[in-house]
Amino acid sequence: LLLSSFNSRHHPHLLTITPIMSLTPDATAKTSDVSIDDVHKHLPIRMTSEVVRGFGRGSSDLGIPTANLCRESGFFSTSFDALPCGIYWGFARIGDSDKANECDDDADTTNKVYKAAISIGYNPYYGNEQKTVEPHLIAPPSDERRHKSSCGETVLRDFYDEPIRLSVVGYLRPELPFEGLEKLIEAIKKDIVDSERLGGETNDALAGTERSWVKSSDPVKLM
Repeated sequence: LLLSSFNSRHHPHLLTITPIMSLTPDATAKTSDVSIDDVHKHLPIRMTSEVVRGFGRGSSDLGIPTANLCRESGFFSTSFDALPCGIYWGFARIGDSDKANECDDDADTTNKVYKAAISIGYNPYYGNEQKTVEPHLIAPPSDERRHKSSCGETVLRDFYDEPIRLSVVGYLRPELPFEGLEKLIEAIKKDIVDSERLGGETNDALAGTERSWVKSSDPVKLM
């Protein structure tokens, strides 16, 4: 069962995105087929690691900075090699204290739980050879940093070498090699809107559980 034939009613945390004609992917580039059944059996995915330097494209090219997780020092509830590629939503926290708080407008980002739009995979637009996990932390709407970047998205401080806790809660879409940077940015901005909305669902029991785990100091249990 591939993504094109998926019905989200059977998997409420796997969001089907209505295609947008302006976001036409590059038909000449390769993308990996990901089955919904494979994605569903892994979710939610919990991770602890530290933030490492990536390629710098999130900030420089896209205006959408990400906190790249270190594979070598990380703990993942699903083995890193088995992480299903795609774009997801979830929750993230920088810091290793058990005194975490829900994100507010405080300028200090340490130990605040943020909603996150998360990329897992090879970034087909750029043709990466190594898999990466890259969450974009989303500041609250009233936070002045929420629309600070060149394309109007969140810019927080640098997190290099700091611990990060991440829960991948739900699926948004497959990775796509878009034709041009503008179309890629448009797609990611929509991912951020979807992540912000889904992460704010107050009656979602799974989201509440995963938000609480990110807020805690509980270890990752390997599957």
